[in-house]
Amino acid sequence: MELINGWLTGVKRVESPHYDDRPDDEIPSLLVIHNISLPPGEFGGPYIDRLFTGTLDPNQHPYFAGISQLRVSAHCLIRRDGEIVQYVPFDKRAWHAGVSLFEGRERCNDFSIGIEMEGTDDRDFSAEQYHSLSVVTELLMAHYPISAGRITGHSDIAPGRKTDPGPHFDWAYYKKSISDESIR
Repeated sequence: MELINGWLTGVKRVESPHYDDRPDDEIPSLLVIHNISLPPGEFGGPYIDRLFTGTLDPNQHPYFAGISQLRVSAHCLIRRDGEIVQYVPFDKRAWHAGVSLFEGRERCNDFSIGIEMEGTDDRDFSAEQYHSLSVVTELLMAHYPISAGRITGHSDIAPGRKTDPGPHFDWAYYKKSISDESIR
């Protein structure tokens, strides 16, 4: 896998219209880990792609009526089997963090990359997901000023509002899997 013009090679690409330019062409320096499942607690299916592309049908599930109008995206999704789906190039601003704060700086979308893990707050993530996340993380760390200390959860930048990636995300396992000498 390579990173060319903000896109990963060799992964599924589903382009989202829900992004824009970063202010002042800012280089991303923060990685935010999320979780998502649609409908809640269900995995697989086309619904995450549809949410991030603005094509989610509110009539397909009662839960969708409350979210189908949202204009949201992430840079990538890592499915339960480890498949990586990219929606927005990393050099663009995806709309994943919402109202957020990191190290005193607001509007984390301006300077972050958002990766969604297909999952919930109350279930463990798969080994395949951690592997794919580690591969993508190492690639991002090689191209952008992202260090282990600049990897965080959505719950950390939006406390009280968000809980993901949740208590079942194994931070220690993940951080051991990335080759950043500062965490060893």
